[in-house]
Amino acid sequence: MRRRGLPLLALTTVTALLAATAACQRASPAAAGPVRVRVAHVPSTLFAPLYVAEAKGYFEDAGLAVELNKVKTGQDAVPLAGTGKVDAVAAGFSAGLFNAMAKGVEVKVAASMGGSTGAHPSPTTLEGSRLLADSGELTRPEDLRGRKVAVAGGGGAAGGYQLDATLRSVGLTVKDVTVVNVAIPDMKNALANGGVDAAMAPAPFTTAMEADGTAKPLAVPPPGTTASGLVLGSRFDGTPGAAKFLTALRRAAADLQGDGAKSEEVLAALSRATGQSIEVLRATPPYRWTPDLAPDADQLTAQQRAYDTAGLLESAPLPPERLVARTTG
Repeated sequence: MRRRGLPLLALTTVTALLAATAACQRASPAAAGPVRVRVAHVPSTLFAPLYVAEAKGYFEDAGLAVELNKVKTGQDAVPLAGTGKVDAVAAGFSAGLFNAMAKGVEVKVAASMGGSTGAHPSPTTLEGSRLLADSGELTRPEDLRGRKVAVAGGGGAAGGYQLDATLRSVGLTVKDVTVVNVAIPDMKNALANGGVDAAMAPAPFTTAMEADGTAKPLAVPPPGTTASGLVLGSRFDGTPGAAKFLTALRRAAADLQGDGAKSEEVLAALSRATGQSIEVLRATPPYRWTPDLAPDADQLTAQQRAYDTAGLLESAPLPPERLVARTTG
Protein backbone atom coordinates (compact mmCIF):
# COMPACT_ATOMS: atom_id res chain seq x y z
CA MET A 1 0.00 0.00 0.00
CA ARG A 2 1.45 3.36 -1.04
CA ARG A 3 2.04 5.95 1.70
CA ARG A 4 0.42 9.24 1.27
CA GLY A 5 2.53 12.41 1.59
CA LEU A 6 1.71 15.22 4.00
CA PRO A 7 -1.13 17.43 2.93
CA LEU A 8 0.03 20.65 1.30
CA LEU A 9 -1.25 22.82 4.21
CA ALA A 10 0.58 20.69 6.80
CA LEU A 11 3.77 20.71 4.75
CA THR A 12 3.59 24.48 4.44
CA THR A 13 3.08 24.84 8.20
CA VAL A 14 6.06 22.61 9.04
CA THR A 15 8.27 24.53 6.59
CA ALA A 16 7.23 27.82 8.16
CA LEU A 17 7.95 26.53 11.67
CA LEU A 18 11.41 25.31 10.65
CA ALA A 19 12.19 28.67 9.06
CA ALA A 20 11.00 30.54 12.15
CA THR A 21 13.08 28.32 14.43
CA ALA A 22 16.17 28.92 12.30
CA ALA A 23 15.54 32.66 12.39
CA CYS A 24 15.18 32.64 16.17
CA GLN A 25 18.41 30.73 16.52
CA ARG A 26 20.19 33.26 14.32
CA ALA A 27 18.78 36.15 16.35
CA SER A 28 19.38 34.62 19.80
CA PRO A 29 22.28 35.88 21.97
CA ALA A 30 23.75 32.39 22.06
CA ALA A 31 23.81 32.20 18.28
CA ALA A 32 25.08 35.77 17.87
CA GLY A 33 27.84 35.33 20.44
CA PRO A 34 28.66 37.46 23.48
CA VAL A 35 27.93 41.19 23.52
CA ARG A 36 31.12 43.21 23.23
CA VAL A 37 31.59 45.93 25.89
CA ARG A 38 34.57 48.28 25.68
CA VAL A 39 35.54 49.86 29.01
CA ALA A 40 38.15 52.57 29.54
CA HIS A 41 39.49 52.62 33.10
CA VAL A 42 42.11 54.28 35.24
CA PRO A 43 43.64 51.32 37.15
CA SER A 44 42.67 51.73 40.80
CA THR A 45 41.26 49.68 43.65
CA LEU A 46 38.35 52.14 43.52
CA PHE A 47 37.01 50.07 40.65
CA ALA A 48 37.32 46.67 42.32
CA PRO A 49 33.85 45.50 41.14
CA LEU A 50 35.06 45.80 37.55
CA TYR A 51 38.12 43.64 38.14
CA VAL A 52 36.37 41.11 40.36
CA ALA A 53 33.57 40.64 37.82
CA GLU A 54 36.15 39.96 35.14
CA ALA A 55 38.25 37.60 37.29
CA LYS A 56 35.29 35.56 38.52
CA GLY A 57 33.67 35.19 35.10
CA TYR A 58 30.57 37.23 35.92
CA PHE A 59 30.72 39.09 32.61
CA GLU A 60 31.04 35.82 30.72
CA ASP A 61 28.10 34.38 32.67
CA ALA A 62 26.04 37.38 31.53
CA GLY A 63 26.92 36.80 27.87
CA LEU A 64 29.36 39.69 27.68
CA ALA A 65 32.85 40.00 26.22
CA VAL A 66 34.31 42.90 28.20
CA GLU A 67 37.48 44.62 26.98
CA LEU A 68 39.34 46.65 29.62
CA ASN A 69 41.44 49.46 28.15
CA LYS A 70 43.75 51.41 30.49
CA VAL A 71 43.84 55.21 30.25
CA LYS A 72 45.83 57.79 32.22
CA THR A 73 42.87 60.00 33.07
CA GLY A 74 39.16 59.48 32.86
CA GLN A 75 38.75 62.94 31.35
CA ASP A 76 40.62 61.74 28.26
CA ALA A 77 38.16 58.88 27.82
CA VAL A 78 34.87 60.71 28.38
CA PRO A 79 34.70 62.03 24.78
CA LEU A 80 35.37 58.50 23.54
CA ALA A 81 32.27 57.29 25.38
CA GLY A 82 30.27 60.21 24.05
CA THR A 83 31.08 59.26 20.46
CA GLY A 84 30.69 55.50 20.94
CA LYS A 85 34.37 54.60 20.62
CA VAL A 86 34.12 53.02 24.08
CA ASP A 87 30.95 52.01 25.87
CA ALA A 88 31.85 52.88 29.45
CA VAL A 89 34.44 54.76 31.49
CA ALA A 90 35.46 53.95 35.08
CA ALA A 91 37.20 57.00 36.52
CA GLY A 92 37.12 59.83 39.01
CA PHE A 93 34.47 62.49 38.45
CA SER A 94 36.27 65.73 37.64
CA ALA A 95 35.02 69.24 36.96
CA GLY A 96 35.77 68.49 33.31
CA LEU A 97 33.22 65.66 33.30
CA PHE A 98 30.42 67.91 34.53
CA ASN A 99 31.45 70.65 32.10
CA ALA A 100 31.38 68.15 29.24
CA MET A 101 27.91 66.92 30.22
CA ALA A 102 26.66 70.51 30.45
CA LYS A 103 27.94 71.09 26.90
CA GLY A 104 25.97 68.11 25.60
CA VAL A 105 28.59 65.34 25.50
CA GLU A 106 26.39 62.26 25.48
CA VAL A 107 27.44 60.40 28.62
CA LYS A 108 25.61 59.63 31.86
CA VAL A 109 26.53 58.33 35.32
CA ALA A 110 25.38 54.72 35.77
CA ALA A 111 27.09 53.68 39.02
CA SER A 112 29.12 54.88 41.96
CA MET A 113 32.34 53.13 42.90
CA GLY A 114 34.62 53.07 45.95
CA GLY A 115 33.66 55.46 48.74
CA SER A 116 35.23 56.59 51.98
CA THR A 117 34.61 54.58 55.14
CA GLY A 118 35.31 57.58 57.37
CA ALA A 119 37.48 55.34 59.53
CA HIS A 120 41.18 55.46 60.41
CA PRO A 121 43.20 54.18 58.64
CA SER A 122 41.53 55.26 55.42
CA PRO A 123 42.21 54.48 51.76
CA THR A 124 42.51 58.26 51.27
CA THR A 125 43.91 60.58 53.94
CA LEU A 126 44.63 64.28 54.32
CA GLU A 127 48.27 64.12 55.41
CA GLY A 128 50.02 67.07 57.05
CA SER A 129 53.72 67.90 57.17
CA ARG A 130 55.31 66.15 60.14
CA LEU A 131 57.71 69.05 60.55
CA LEU A 132 54.83 71.50 60.91
CA ALA A 133 52.99 69.11 63.19
CA ASP A 134 55.97 68.77 65.53
CA SER A 135 56.34 72.55 65.70
CA GLY A 136 52.68 72.88 66.68
CA GLU A 137 51.77 74.88 63.55
CA LEU A 138 49.67 72.14 61.95
CA THR A 139 47.93 69.82 64.39
CA ARG A 140 44.36 69.82 63.03
CA PRO A 141 42.76 70.36 59.61
CA GLU A 142 41.51 73.81 60.65
CA ASP A 143 45.16 74.93 60.73
CA LEU A 144 45.35 74.55 56.95
CA ARG A 145 43.67 77.89 56.30
CA GLY A 146 45.89 79.81 53.87
CA ARG A 147 48.30 76.88 53.40
CA LYS A 148 49.27 74.81 50.34
CA VAL A 149 47.70 71.39 49.84
CA ALA A 150 48.80 68.89 47.18
CA VAL A 151 46.08 67.25 45.08
CA ALA A 152 46.78 65.01 42.09
CA GLY A 153 45.21 66.74 39.10
CA GLY A 154 44.52 69.93 41.02
CA GLY A 155 41.29 71.28 42.45
CA GLY A 156 39.22 70.13 39.49
CA ALA A 157 40.12 66.47 39.94
CA ALA A 158 38.31 63.91 42.07
CA GLY A 159 40.89 64.51 44.81
CA GLY A 160 39.86 68.16 44.84
CA TYR A 161 36.34 67.11 45.78
CA GLN A 162 37.65 64.75 48.47
CA LEU A 163 39.68 67.63 49.90
CA ASP A 164 36.66 69.95 49.83
CA ALA A 165 34.47 67.35 51.57
CA THR A 166 37.13 66.84 54.25
CA LEU A 167 37.58 70.58 54.81
CA ARG A 168 33.84 71.24 54.94
CA SER A 169 33.60 68.83 57.87
CA VAL A 170 35.65 71.36 59.89
CA GLY A 171 34.10 74.54 58.49
CA LEU A 172 36.51 75.26 55.61
CA THR A 173 36.35 74.82 51.81
CA VAL A 174 38.92 74.55 49.03
CA LYS A 175 38.76 78.35 48.76
CA ASP A 176 40.44 78.57 52.16
CA VAL A 177 43.59 76.78 50.97
CA THR A 178 45.90 76.91 47.96
CA VAL A 179 45.55 73.71 45.95
CA VAL A 180 48.76 72.60 44.23
CA ASN A 181 48.74 70.00 41.44
CA VAL A 182 51.23 67.31 42.51
CA ALA A 183 51.43 63.77 41.15
CA ILE A 184 50.76 61.17 43.83
CA PRO A 185 54.26 59.61 43.78
CA ASP A 186 55.77 63.10 44.25
CA MET A 187 53.67 64.11 47.26
CA LYS A 188 56.07 62.70 49.86
CA ASN A 189 58.98 64.73 48.53
CA ALA A 190 56.81 67.85 48.27
CA LEU A 191 55.94 67.50 51.95
CA ALA A 192 59.54 66.77 52.94
CA ASN A 193 61.01 69.81 51.17
CA GLY A 194 58.26 72.23 52.19
CA GLY A 195 56.80 72.60 48.71
CA VAL A 196 53.37 71.91 50.24
CA ASP A 197 52.05 71.83 53.80
CA ALA A 198 49.62 68.95 53.33
CA ALA A 199 48.54 66.40 50.73
CA MET A 200 45.34 64.54 49.85
CA ALA A 201 46.95 61.15 49.28
CA PRO A 202 45.76 57.59 48.70
CA ALA A 203 47.09 54.43 50.28
CA PRO A 204 49.62 52.85 50.06
CA PHE A 205 51.47 56.17 49.58
CA THR A 206 50.07 57.38 52.89
CA THR A 207 51.68 54.44 54.66
CA ALA A 208 55.11 55.31 53.25
CA MET A 209 54.76 58.98 54.22
CA GLU A 210 53.85 58.17 57.79
CA ALA A 211 56.41 55.39 58.18
CA ASP A 212 59.42 57.54 57.28
CA GLY A 213 58.29 60.49 59.40
CA THR A 214 57.40 62.79 56.50
CA ALA A 215 53.68 63.09 57.23
CA LYS A 216 51.09 62.84 59.96
CA PRO A 217 47.39 62.15 59.26
CA LEU A 218 45.14 65.15 59.83
CA ALA A 219 41.72 63.94 58.67
CA VAL A 220 39.87 61.59 56.33
CA PRO A 221 36.90 62.24 54.02
CA PRO A 222 33.51 61.80 55.72
CA PRO A 223 31.89 58.37 55.40
CA GLY A 224 30.19 57.83 52.06
CA THR A 225 32.28 60.42 50.21
CA THR A 226 32.38 59.14 46.63
CA ALA A 227 34.35 60.86 43.90
CA SER A 228 34.35 58.19 41.21
CA GLY A 229 32.07 55.89 39.30
CA LEU A 230 31.00 54.47 35.97
CA VAL A 231 29.94 56.58 33.01
CA LEU A 232 28.08 55.12 30.01
CA GLY A 233 27.97 56.47 26.49
CA SER A 234 24.44 57.20 25.25
CA ARG A 235 24.71 54.57 22.50
CA PHE A 236 25.28 51.88 25.13
CA ASP A 237 23.01 53.25 27.85
CA GLY A 238 19.56 51.68 27.83
CA THR A 239 20.60 48.57 25.91
CA PRO A 240 20.22 44.98 27.20
CA GLY A 241 24.00 44.73 27.22
CA ALA A 242 24.26 47.72 29.56
CA ALA A 243 21.75 46.16 31.96
CA LYS A 244 23.69 42.88 31.99
CA PHE A 245 26.94 44.77 32.53
CA LEU A 246 25.55 46.56 35.61
CA THR A 247 24.10 43.30 36.94
CA ALA A 248 27.51 41.61 36.72
CA LEU A 249 29.13 44.55 38.52
CA ARG A 250 26.58 44.38 41.33
CA ARG A 251 27.25 40.67 41.66
CA ALA A 252 30.93 41.52 42.16
CA ALA A 253 30.08 44.31 44.61
CA ALA A 254 28.27 41.76 46.77
CA ASP A 255 31.53 39.80 46.99
CA LEU A 256 33.31 42.92 48.31
CA GLN A 257 31.15 43.39 51.38
CA GLY A 258 32.77 42.88 54.80
CA ASP A 259 35.81 40.63 54.80
CA GLY A 260 35.22 39.77 51.15
CA ALA A 261 37.24 42.82 50.09
CA LYS A 262 40.35 41.15 51.52
CA SER A 263 39.84 37.62 50.19
CA GLU A 264 42.82 36.13 48.38
CA GLU A 265 40.86 35.84 45.13
CA VAL A 266 39.91 39.53 45.27
CA LEU A 267 43.45 40.62 46.14
CA ALA A 268 44.83 38.61 43.22
CA ALA A 269 42.34 40.25 40.84
CA LEU A 270 43.24 43.74 42.11
CA SER A 271 46.95 42.98 41.84
CA ARG A 272 46.60 42.00 38.18
CA ALA A 273 44.54 45.09 37.40
CA THR A 274 46.56 47.73 39.26
CA GLY A 275 50.09 46.30 39.20
CA GLN A 276 50.39 46.57 42.99
CA SER A 277 51.68 43.59 44.95
CA ILE A 278 49.28 41.44 46.90
CA GLU A 279 51.26 42.19 50.08
CA VAL A 280 50.75 45.94 49.63
CA LEU A 281 47.06 45.49 48.81
CA ARG A 282 46.57 43.28 51.85
CA ALA A 283 47.92 46.08 54.06
CA THR A 284 45.94 48.83 52.29
CA PRO A 285 42.62 49.89 53.87
CA PRO A 286 39.78 49.05 51.43
CA TYR A 287 37.16 51.40 50.07
CA ARG A 288 33.48 50.69 50.59
CA TRP A 289 31.07 49.77 47.81
CA THR A 290 27.30 49.85 48.13
CA PRO A 291 25.85 46.49 47.04
CA ASP A 292 23.71 48.12 44.33
CA LEU A 293 26.43 50.58 43.17
CA ALA A 294 23.64 53.10 42.60
CA PRO A 295 24.59 56.65 41.61
CA ASP A 296 24.47 58.90 44.68
CA ALA A 297 22.49 62.04 43.82
CA ASP A 298 23.68 63.85 46.94
CA GLN A 299 27.31 63.14 46.13
CA LEU A 300 26.88 64.26 42.50
CA THR A 301 25.41 67.52 43.79
CA ALA A 302 28.17 67.95 46.38
CA GLN A 303 30.88 67.36 43.78
CA GLN A 304 29.48 70.06 41.53
CA ARG A 305 29.18 72.41 44.50
CA ALA A 306 32.86 71.89 45.33
CA TYR A 307 33.97 72.57 41.75
CA ASP A 308 31.65 75.57 41.54
CA THR A 309 33.09 76.97 44.78
CA ALA A 310 36.56 76.64 43.27
CA GLY A 311 35.39 78.50 40.15
CA LEU A 312 35.91 75.47 37.90
CA LEU A 313 32.38 74.89 36.57
CA GLU A 314 31.61 76.65 33.31
CA SER A 315 27.87 76.71 33.88
CA ALA A 316 25.35 76.25 36.68
CA PRO A 317 25.42 72.85 38.42
CA LEU A 318 23.22 70.26 36.70
CA PRO A 319 20.35 68.56 38.59
CA PRO A 320 20.92 64.85 39.28
CA GLU A 321 18.24 63.81 36.78
CA ARG A 322 20.36 65.35 34.01
CA LEU A 323 23.36 63.32 35.12
CA VAL A 324 22.06 59.82 35.79
CA ALA A 325 21.83 57.13 33.12
CA ARG A 326 18.74 55.18 32.15
CA THR A 327 20.61 51.98 32.96
CA THR A 328 21.29 51.98 36.70
CA GLY A 329 19.70 48.75 37.82
